[in-house]
Amino acid sequence: MKTRILAAATAVLAPGLLAGCYVIPMDPRYTPSEQAAVIAGKGVPAAVPQGGPASLQARLYPLNEIAGGMGPLSVTLTDNASGHASFALTYGGEVLQGEATRVGPNYPGFGKVHREVYGDGRMPAGQRGIASAAGARGMYVNCEYALTASNRGAGACLFSNGAKYQVHFGT
Repeated sequence: MKTRILAAATAVLAPGLLAGCYVIPMDPRYTPSEQAAVIAGKGVPAAVPQGGPASLQARLYPLNEIAGGMGPLSVTLTDNASGHASFALTYGGEVLQGEATRVGPNYPGFGKVHREVYGDGRMPAGQRGIASAAGARGMYVNCEYALTASNRGAGACLFSNGAKYQVHFGT
């Protein structure tokens, strides 16, 4: 009898007790005990790099009359060191936000922006990447670049209004 009452009470109370629980995904860089330390607020284990995201500045220089009317632009990239970054700039008073991603040598369509901006298919040597951003009023930009170092590179950007820019970033 006690077993049935205990089983019934468990069946009724368990969902209510677990309703306030959170599922916290495991970070693949940590072992379960290291993850527990992070969750408990004891900080990142010493074995894990603590650099965090790095912020880079890119400069866009005009290559045609449309871009010349806007002048040079500055872009902020926040790189998470995994081949992916957030990407933000202001163009004509509109904030454009998006992302930048490193891509492989056979990425489909890579070189299209570079051909439209420079008129040829030549790209600087290095690790390739793409970046795209859009604003709330409909403006957007697509860029292609090549990394010559982990934090340095060059490329081209094409805006939806036809503005063409040369890109330089890093230190």
